[in-house]
Amino acid sequence: MASGRAPALYTREVLAMAVELANHPFRPDATAHGSARSRSCGSTIELSSQSPDALHDVGMKVSACAIGQASAAIFAGESAGMDAPAISDTIDALQGWLEDREASSILPRLELLEPARQHPGRHEAILLPWRAALDALSNDRTGR
Repeated sequence: MASGRAPALYTREVLAMAVELANHPFRPDATAHGSARSRSCGSTIELSSQSPDALHDVGMKVSACAIGQASAAIFAGESAGMDAPAISDTIDALQGWLEDREASSILPRLELLEPARQHPGRHEAILLPWRAALDALSNDRTGR
């Protein structure tokens, strides 16, 4: 018999993903920097990349709920080498997933965030690392 309860938002797997962020420390001396802030929850991400053209050796400073942290961990695992158009395409696909137009298979481990789709207030936290990356790759701060 179904209990009618919604799936848990903060699962053990989601909470464990936050630990992975320690492997991606923010680097103030990196070539490219970007940031993003969620208007709905106030979460923030600062991102560093050793290249202004594509993501390499990404570091992050994350101030977000467990969903935002888990999304940042997924991002860290999947974004290496992506350029601005690839990041933009991923944001579009994630928005499609959040609106139930795309399958969670667009990114590994995204299915772990499935319960968050029912919480629109968490959607911006999921998109946050990708938006910070787009900011980093869209801003030429190298003086070229």
